[in-house]
Amino acid sequence: MASRSSKSRMVFNVVNYLFLMLMAILCVLPLINVLATSLSSSSAATAGQVTFWPVEFTLKSYEFMLNKPEFLRSVWITVQRVVLGTVVSMGLTLLIAFPLSKTSSRFRFRTLYVWLFVFTILFNGGLVPWYLTIRNLGLLDSIWALVLPGAVPVFNVILLINFFRGLPRELDEAALIDGAGHWGTLWRIYVPLSLPAMATLVLLTVVGHWNSWFDGLILMNSPTNYPLSTYLQTVIVSQNLTTLTADQMKDLAELSNRTVQSAQIFLAALPILLLYPFLQKYFVKGLTLGAVKG
Repeated sequence: MASRSSKSRMVFNVVNYLFLMLMAILCVLPLINVLATSLSSSSAATAGQVTFWPVEFTLKSYEFMLNKPEFLRSVWITVQRVVLGTVVSMGLTLLIAFPLSKTSSRFRFRTLYVWLFVFTILFNGGLVPWYLTIRNLGLLDSIWALVLPGAVPVFNVILLINFFRGLPRELDEAALIDGAGHWGTLWRIYVPLSLPAMATLVLLTVVGHWNSWFDGLILMNSPTNYPLSTYLQTVIVSQNLTTLTADQMKDLAELSNRTVQSAQIFLAALPILLLYPFLQKYFVKGLTLGAVKG
């Protein structure tokens, strides 16, 4: 019986690994094709000769993009958004999750507050009230319009609440006995013990801000204030080339639109590709945050 179980387990592992390898390859191949296209000549890309290796290697598309002020400006706006958005979101998430992780005996109406936050996930006021609120606050065409409306990611709050509730309560009680207040308990005990959770939420927040394009399109009246994803959406998806100067149009005519678009896509994805390996071990551990019960 044990031998049969061992063989079944081995077959399952082999099939599982092969399936995961296939899925990984299917995810990576499009990115490799984009990179190869961006490094190929315009004639090869237009003729469809590029697969997973550059044809007639050239860096002209990257030279064109890196000398384009609109692209560099959108990158800078996105960097500001990611830094400000991550700091504000993580700070508010910590300050909300810590008290809500306590029991109802220590924090009255704790359950009511939790359900108020959950309610915002299930229902919202709609796009028009959302836009009117931001406009009436005078945030349009500012970096804060991209940061403040989503400053409290309720899903992240719920994950962190569950993680905090999974920590031993004896640590909290010991800190209080030693004279630590709520602030000291949060920063000296909860935060150091929650690094996997924090790293996971930081990664989710960074990726969310970096890839968000719709709010930039709605809340920014001037294309010069577009974040990177919104800029790419207007140039690649909508084919809006009105932001290009005459010299840039001349340079673009000598290049393939496909190679330039591929260069933009790869440059936009590169920071996240570089960030993920450093947070991967925390991210994998953090995938089980929602399963922790207090």
